[in-house]
Amino acid sequence: PAVVAGLADKDDNVKRNAAFCVGLCCESLGQTAVPNYPQVLQALSPLFAIDVSGSTSAAASADSGTTDASAACIDNAAAAVSRMIMASPSHVPMDQVFPILLQSLPLKNDMTENETVYKCLLGLLQMNAGAAGAGGGIIATHAQEVRRVLVQATAEHSRVDDEIKRQLQLALDGLAASA
Repeated sequence: PAVVAGLADKDDNVKRNAAFCVGLCCESLGQTAVPNYPQVLQALSPLFAIDVSGSTSAAASADSGTTDASAACIDNAAAAVSRMIMASPSHVPMDQVFPILLQSLPLKNDMTENETVYKCLLGLLQMNAGAAGAGGGIIATHAQEVRRVLVQATAEHSRVDDEIKRQLQLALDGLAASA
């Protein structure tokens, strides 16, 4: 409960760290955390709506640290949701969560979370290829947005690790071949 409360804190750094913590808890606790998924998802939801443009106030515009922390909130929320999906995909309302996750990609600030979010996406792509399990049809429903994410993540200027880029490029090639 304290970690979930941190997701509503006024300070973006607290929210960022709470999102990271709640994601790790869901990942580590596995099925034990599943009963808390609705509450956690509800608490994470506002983080995806944080304005990172810095245009909402003069102070935010002048302080790149504020916009960095705001962007990191979204990145860590995306990683938390990804951890939840990987821990128990059948307990995440994919039709509601997946489009929001895709909109948050590629990550803007916390590149250490790239491995988590793209591992999740690659796992969903594998489920889709087998047409089995939760998330299977979700890729087809959002194929255009998935392609956008993969293209941006594999672009030369992308801040995604080379090994992850390689895996994502293979997935993109697979999507192109199946289209």
